[in-house]
Order: sequence, then C-alpha cells, then structure tokens
Amino acid sequence: MLRMTVSLLHSFTHSLIHALDLIEELRWRGMFHDMMPGTDEHLRQNAPITGYIGFDPTAPSLHIGNLATIMLLVHLQRAGHRPMALVGGATGMIGDPSGKSAERNLLDETALRRNQAGIQAQLEKFLVFDDSPTGALVVNNYDWFKDFGFLGFLREVGKHLTVNYMMAKDSVKRRISGDENSGADGISYTEFSYQLLQGYDFVHLFRAYGCTLQMGASDQWGNITTGTELIRRMGGELAEGAQQPAKAYALTGQLITKADGTKYGKSETGTVWLDGSLTSPYQFYQFFLNAADADVPRLIRVFTLLTKAEIEALEAEHAEAPHKRILQKALAEQVTTRVHGATAYEAALAASQVLFGGGELASLDEATLLDVFAGVPQVEVPRADLAEMNVISLLSEATGGVIFPSKGEARKMMQAGGVSLNREKANPEQLAADVTPLLGQYIVAQKGKKNYFLLKLV
Repeated sequence: MLRMTVSLLHSFTHSLIHALDLIEELRWRGMFHDMMPGTDEHLRQNAPITGYIGFDPTAPSLHIGNLATIMLLVHLQRAGHRPMALVGGATGMIGDPSGKSAERNLLDETALRRNQAGIQAQLEKFLVFDDSPTGALVVNNYDWFKDFGFLGFLREVGKHLTVNYMMAKDSVKRRISGDENSGADGISYTEFSYQLLQGYDFVHLFRAYGCTLQMGASDQWGNITTGTELIRRMGGELAEGAQQPAKAYALTGQLITKADGTKYGKSETGTVWLDGSLTSPYQFYQFFLNAADADVPRLIRVFTLLTKAEIEALEAEHAEAPHKRILQKALAEQVTTRVHGATAYEAALAASQVLFGGGELASLDEATLLDVFAGVPQVEVPRADLAEMNVISLLSEATGGVIFPSKGEARKMMQAGGVSLNREKANPEQLAADVTPLLGQYIVAQKGKKNYFLLKLV
C-alpha cells in the first residue's frame, strides 16, 4: 500500500500553491461552490490578501462539519495569503438562522469564552500562527461589539441596509413565514439581526486589518454578501486616504454531504467532534475508516492535503482490491494524525487491529479498551464468584445466559475450539480464577469469529 504520512511542516510551509491556482485547487478537490466576480483576479493581483471565516462558539468544540471550512483557510494560507478565523463571541449569543428551523439556545459570556479557547486550540493544529505576512490570526467579534451601543449601531450600520434587502435572503425567507409546511416556527428580531451583525464584522475587519475576503460554506452566501454590500454602501468610510471606495469579495465552498445527499458529520452515536474528550481518537479514526466507498474519493480530497497524483495513485490501488479499504485507511490516518497527533493515531490503529487484525489486548489502556468494545454486550460479574466456578459456568450462569444460554452449549463450543478469553482459547476444564483480567478488571470473551462480549469484574 502506498502509505501517506502527515508532515505538518511540509503541508503548511512548503510546496505553497501560487495564488493564481487557489481557485483551481479548490475546484479539483470539489471544494468550490461560488464566488463574487473578480475574486480570482483579486487573489492573483494582491497577494497576500487577508481572508476570514467565522466559527460559531456555541459548542465547546468544532466538529467534522467544520473541517471543510477550516480547510478553506488552510488552502488560502498555502496559496500565500493570510487566513483569519473569527470566533463569534457576540453573534454566538444570538444564533445564525441559516439552515435552522428553530431558535437556538443562547449561552452566557462565560460559556462562550470557554468554548472559544477550545476552538482556537483546535485551529492551531491546522494553521500556522506567526508574525509573517501570511501568519494566521484569531479574532473575537465580542471585542468590538461589547461597547457598541444599540442606538449607535442603528445610526452607523442599520441605516445602510433596507428591511426588504434583509428579508430577501433565503435563510430569512424560509423562517419568516412560520407556516406549517415550512417546518419553521418563525424568526425573532434577534436572529433577524444576525446578518446585519455578521455584515458589520466584515466592515470592522476591513477597516482594522485590511481584510478583503470572506469565505464560508455555501449556506453562508447570503450572510457573506450582506457584508460585501455593507462595505460597498459604507465604502467612503472604510479606507483612510483611499481615492475611491474599496471593494470586498466573497467565496464559498461546497457543503459536504454523503453520496445519498444527507449531511456528513454524524455517526451512529451523534456528532463527531474534534475534541478527543468528546469523540475519542479511536472513535474518530473509526468514523473515517468506515466511510463508504462512494463517499471516500471526495472526503480524501477535502479533508487531506494529499496531492492530486497521490490521491489518484491511492484510488487506482483501491480499485484493484476494494476490500483492503486503502482509501479509507489513508483518509483516516491523515485526518486522525492532524487532529489528534501521531501518537493518538498509532494508538487508534493498534486498537482497531485488536478487533480486526489480532492485536494485543494487553496493549490497550482502559479508555481505549472501553472504546473498542463500546458496541458489544457488557456484563458485570461479582469478582468473588470467580473462585467457585469454571469458565463454563462463567460464560453461562454467571452472565445470565447473555453469552451461552446453557452449560451444555458452552461446553460443546469450547470443545470445538470456538471460545476465547482475552484472546486465549478456553477449555471446559479451565477455572474462571485462572483467567487473568485485563487491567485487573476486564475479560474479553469471543464466541466464534465475530461475537464479542466484555465482562467487568465488580
């Protein structure tokens, strides 16, 4: 297999794409959706420009759905431009109506600040933060909105956009009717004002940092273009000493969906987070490893920095032996290493091999062991009972028939060599007390080739 390993130094500081090729790079990766006229020329003729994307801090971590927009910033930086991540501490208190059918719960400032710190730490795994002209920045819009009074905002900003303009946005139109067929419950003035606040974000960043580009997912087009329109209408106030009103630009990427059109980023247990305490590295790795063949060609283009030639070579190798899941393994390796680090990836790989490749159970720590066997039947067994029974009784009576409904069935399968305890073949004469528990507490029982059970001694 052509093994691809992650090198952050190579990915972020070498082999930079020329600015002229940024749009082409996004196109072949399937990441490009739309842009304002003149955006490609602006990128080519004014390098380095500053471009930003906003991130919602109403959760303590970013998730897989955010990865595609993070990668837009990565490619912007690799193209020789300056990426900026705006953490919406102020707008996060309100909520974006885009893609929503109901008002969201509002968080207080303390919770938002805590979430912001976690998000910035995650972004630092993808972007290079330094003092160079292309060094990434993180800003928080609470810093410029906290002292902006309501009347002042209406006088300075609100007067520049009509209600008709704001109501014409798709994200608002879908919510404002509130009829039964739309699945919406209307929209509050608070959420209606969101696009005006986000538009002013662009104005502020244009003024303070010379930021001329806003990017985001395709469902953000309405909010982004509100910002460019606000800059146009407030143009005379923007660039000190400018001879003519400056212009801002917009670029959106594709929403990542599965081959069947459903939204990508959910597992059977819910959202896949970038925070290892919310989604463990093993679960994270398994999520990508289990990607469908129909989805993985797109995912590996969006979520990794592998070149076109490298991806096509992997695809050719995958086509010769799809059962080896070569594309999925490369994707899972690249993304897990980037998000959680090489050590966590190696641990996730070892844990995966426990089930599918005969790896050593004793090599797993407790958290990983429980992750690996999270989906199998689990039974608590009193530790004191072990001294008085053999393994036949352990796997039948002591487990309430979960593994074997009778001693006879347990004996018969053991005699045929079809039962293992902690990877060791069990025999009918073996005493339960002779089985050494993993981590002093767990016994993994295997019945046949695919049926696993986790016994916890209590």
